[in-house]
Amino acid sequence: MLNESSAIENCASLLDDQFENAVLEIFNSAGRVIVTGVGKSAIIANKIVSTLNSTGTPSVFMHAADAIHGDLGMVRKEDVVICISKSGNTPEIKELVPLIKRTGVNIIGLLSQMDSYLAKHSDFVLNGTIGEEACPNNLAPTTSTTVHLALGDALAICLLRLRGFSSEDFAKLHPGGSLGKKLYLLVDDIVPNNEVPVVRENTPVKEAIIEISAKRLGAAAVISENGDLTGIITDGDLRRMLEGADGWEVYNAVDIMSKNPKTVSIGDHAVKALQIMQSNSITQLIVVDNGNVAGFVHLHDLLKEGIV
Repeated sequence: MLNESSAIENCASLLDDQFENAVLEIFNSAGRVIVTGVGKSAIIANKIVSTLNSTGTPSVFMHAADAIHGDLGMVRKEDVVICISKSGNTPEIKELVPLIKRTGVNIIGLLSQMDSYLAKHSDFVLNGTIGEEACPNNLAPTTSTTVHLALGDALAICLLRLRGFSSEDFAKLHPGGSLGKKLYLLVDDIVPNNEVPVVRENTPVKEAIIEISAKRLGAAAVISENGDLTGIITDGDLRRMLEGADGWEVYNAVDIMSKNPKTVSIGDHAVKALQIMQSNSITQLIVVDNGNVAGFVHLHDLLKEGIV
């Protein structure tokens, strides 16, 4: 692990104009990024392709061995090709590079041997030089693949920033799973699933309890005669009332409510509701729309959606 982390740190010191120019070449191209390699480099290439696609840079994987048997047809003149190879001298790469050059497409070499065939025939070279592999025999691609992966991530992040790729853009490309929901799910999507327990300030406590029980959210919003939100009654407020006083039957909602309740607004992301709940150790929030009670969102709703 220390071998690989120090190699990445050293790699950062090797970044130069070649890296910057490679980023600009991709950014200014009208086509896709074709990423190719063989063996472990092919696996790294696949991951880089996935990262580029998910951050706004259209990319395609092309296996170096398959490329020389027909897959080279996917390369178009407006594309950019990234060739990944530790040695830069593998037979497949040596055979593929001249074929790519004939298409007029520029090649970005991502490699660890700067005196290699690939380094000499690339238009841009990303320097992934390492001291030795983490493998005790200095044979299995370990440190080299880690460094190559880090360089690919660096490319993707630089391109993301150049494109002004926002979290909203990211959400459009990641609609599935908990990650996607954190980015796009709004409280608006949850509110219609819940009833809206509301009582007025002068509502007797007994009626407030009935309202809370009927709507089954463990709370009720308290509003004034004008409809303004003034408080909330939770199960906790009811327990404190029973523990602290006799003759509670004469109380109204305003007498036991908690003032200035925590709220979230229509249009806010559901993950914001989660953050408010967590920071205040509560399990429900009143949802407001221009100051008016629009509904409730409960921690159970967020659990059901997979956000928690």
